[in-house]
Amino acid sequence: MISMQAKYSIRALLYLAKHRGAKPVTTKDIAQSEAIPRKFLEAILVDLRNAGLVKSRLGKAGGYTLERRPDTITLSTVLRLVDGPIAQVPCVSQLAYAPCPDCPGEHICVLRTVMKQVRDSTAKILDHTTFQDLLDRETTLRASDPDFLEYQI
Repeated sequence: MISMQAKYSIRALLYLAKHRGAKPVTTKDIAQSEAIPRKFLEAILVDLRNAGLVKSRLGKAGGYTLERRPDTITLSTVLRLVDGPIAQVPCVSQLAYAPCPDCPGEHICVLRTVMKQVRDSTAKILDHTTFQDLLDRETTLRASDPDFLEYQI
C-alpha cells in the first residue's frame, strides 16, 4: 500500500504537469485544487525539489514548476523517493537489499521466489509509467466518462 504522502506527491506532480509552461503555481493553489493540507504539501514540495523533480521561485510571482518533462518522471521514481523500496521484503530489493533476519537461507526460501516475481512485475509497470502517461490516461478516462472524478488516487 502506498502512503498518503506518496498519493499527495503524485497529485501535486500531476497538477504541476497540467500547468507546465504556465507561470509558477503557488502551494495555496495546489493545496486547494488537490485537497492536500497546505503544511503537508509544503514539506512534500521541498522533498520533490531536493530530488530535482520540481523547482521553486521566490517572490510575488513565485511558486513551483516541474523541473523535468512529465514524460521523464516515472511513478517508481516518486514512490521510491517517498515510500522507499518497492520490494515487500528486503532480500529482493534492488536498491535496498538486506537479508531477512529470520530466513534460513535465500537459496531455499520459497517466499523469496514469489516476492521477487511480485517486485519484478510491480517495478516493470512503475518504471515504465510516466506522468505523461498518467495525464494521457486521465484524458481518456474523462472523455469516456462525463462523471469522471478528477482524482481517485
